[in-house]
Amino acid sequence: MIDQLWLILLGFAAGILGSMIGLGGGIIVVPVLTFLGFPPTAAASNSLFAALSNSIASTISYTKQKRIEFSLGLKLGLLSIPGTVLGALISTDVTPIVFKILFGFVLIASAVYIFLRKKIQTKDKILSKQMMLFAVGASFFAGIISSFFGIGGGIIFVPLMVVGMGMAMKKAAPTSQLILLFASSSGVVVHSLLGHPDFLQAGFLAIGSFIGGLVGARLSLDVKERYLQILVSVVILIAAGKLFLDSLSENFPLFGF
Repeated sequence: MIDQLWLILLGFAAGILGSMIGLGGGIIVVPVLTFLGFPPTAAASNSLFAALSNSIASTISYTKQKRIEFSLGLKLGLLSIPGTVLGALISTDVTPIVFKILFGFVLIASAVYIFLRKKIQTKDKILSKQMMLFAVGASFFAGIISSFFGIGGGIIFVPLMVVGMGMAMKKAAPTSQLILLFASSSGVVVHSLLGHPDFLQAGFLAIGSFIGGLVGARLSLDVKERYLQILVSVVILIAAGKLFLDSLSENFPLFGF
């Protein structure tokens, strides 16, 4: 057990970043666990415990700051639940190579979002029926992504709220944490029923992520994000490159990757 206490520190670091950028800490936790040889289902399910803990802490803090749109957050969160069930089920049979390749693309998309998030223009928009239908489909897909990769669906929800619905970024990221509370909790339940997580490891990650979520929500009020965005984007892109190289190495060992 003592050998696994480092997971608390990993959860703490991921919790701070996840809370501040609205993507959930899984975007940090999953690559680390994958590099250390964790099977895809174990990495994703353990990470979801951290994402759930992070979303609880962040939601508490952001509620006090009055930065969450509860009506929209509740609707999108509930719409994501069927997708999380499907994501957990299909993750059971995924191979490590396929997981690494797919997650590499998710990381690249996340890095682009993080780097460009301040440049996203927000305009007040009237929600049409077409946009609401799109939001339903996007929430379902985000639920699949959340549970399959263990990262939460913030990479979809935040741009959806900012670009599609005209919400200000300062409220979109906090509202995303409320949505992730629903997505991660349902994913945790299904993964647990399937026997995927190691509950001791998941517990350590959750402890660190909860504390990190509280800290990250507080720091989000004062920190200048630009340097943080650049640093996180670079780290994520390096992780994506490593995942692609690992998958090539496993597929083509004779090429020396």
